[in-house]
Amino acid sequence: MLNKRLGIALIILSVLLGIIIIGIISRLNVLGTNSGCFPQNSQCIRIQNYFTLSNAVIGILAFLLSLGIYLVFFSKGEESILKRLEDDKNKKLSEEKFSILSKGLDEYEKKALKSIREQDGITQNTLKLRIDLSKAKTSQIVTQLEKKKLVKRIKKGKTYTLHFLENF
Repeated sequence: MLNKRLGIALIILSVLLGIIIIGIISRLNVLGTNSGCFPQNSQCIRIQNYFTLSNAVIGILAFLLSLGIYLVFFSKGEESILKRLEDDKNKKLSEEKFSILSKGLDEYEKKALKSIREQDGITQNTLKLRIDLSKAKTSQIVTQLEKKKLVKRIKKGKTYTLHFLENF
């Protein structure tokens, strides 16, 4: 939000200063025409120096205008950066919690829980194929995980879909 405000302020400032500089340049043109600057005299050299200075100021104003436009339209801002950092932090925290949680499980439960977490909504039959266990053993493991409130089992036809519960 701060970037957008700064960008708008830069655009307004550069437009106002641009109008002032254009007015000054037009006055210098009138002054040069009235002075008859074809034969070089000291008055013409002074006007020429002002033109050089005004060209440099126009370059600076163009830079300020471009910077303002960039800040208004293209700058992502602090909010998006903070949101991304917070998402990364939450993801790492979730991974750490899962790692600690999996230390309290046996090998088969770890395999099953990892598969369920990777593919939320996996059917129990697909899980059986993925962890390469019998139907009875898979059902037993899922029941144990459900008792520990790590997995939610939802009936879907003749089989169940399994969902990992984040709030463990």
